[in-house]
Amino acid sequence: MNLLAFELSTERCSVALLEDGDVRQLAETGNRPSRRILAMADELLAGAERHLAELDAIAFGRGPGAFTGLRIAAGVAQGLAFGAELPVVPVSSLAALAQRAFEDHGCEQIVAALDARMDEIYAGTYRKGPNGLVQAVCEDVLLPPANIEIPDGEWTGAGPGWLAYPELEKRVSNVFPGVFPDAAAVARLAAVIFANDGGVAPENAIPIYLRDTVAWQKSR
Repeated sequence: MNLLAFELSTERCSVALLEDGDVRQLAETGNRPSRRILAMADELLAGAERHLAELDAIAFGRGPGAFTGLRIAAGVAQGLAFGAELPVVPVSSLAALAQRAFEDHGCEQIVAALDARMDEIYAGTYRKGPNGLVQAVCEDVLLPPANIEIPDGEWTGAGPGWLAYPELEKRVSNVFPGVFPDAAAVARLAAVIFANDGGVAPENAIPIYLRDTVAWQKSR
C-alpha cells in the first residue's frame, strides 16, 4: 500500500508518504504553511523516487477543523487524484488526533477535541482497536462543551480543544492538550480504510465541516 496524505485541519500543516507500512512526514507550523503543501509533497515523492501515478490513493484529513485548511486539503487531494487517476480516502481529523494520542502517549480510550469557537467544540470518542489503530465509538460532533457525552470508564482528553475549555478536564482521567492531528496518522488510518472499503472518486472527496452554515457564509 502506497499513498500520499495531507492534514490541514489546524495551524499545523503536514504531508506524509506511506510506503508498505513505513511513513515519512514533513510538517510546518506558522504563517500560512499551507502555501508549501505541494512543495512538501514533491519533496517526499522525490526522496522516495516515486511518481504520483505509482501510488494507490491520495488521503486527506476531511475535518472537522479550520474551514480554510479543510478546503485546501480537499482541493489539493482532488486535484492530484484527478491528474493521476487515483481514488481519494477522506479520514476524520479527530480520528487522526486520537491516533496521535495513542501513538505518542499510549492512550487507549480518547476524547479528541478541537476548539470550534462560538462557544462550541468539535469532539470525537475513540478506542484503540486490535490492529493498533483507533476506532470511532460514535460519530464526531459539534456541541457546546457542557453537552459533550463521555462514556463510562477511564478516558483521556487529547487535543487543543481541552485548552480552550479547561472545565472539561474534570470529566476525564488525564489530558494531553498538545496533541494535534497529522498526516502520518491520516495515512495509517487511510491505508486500512482503503484496504477494507476502497476510496472515493475525487469529485466525492469533500470536507466535513459539521458547521455547514458558517462554512457557506464564509465562502460567499
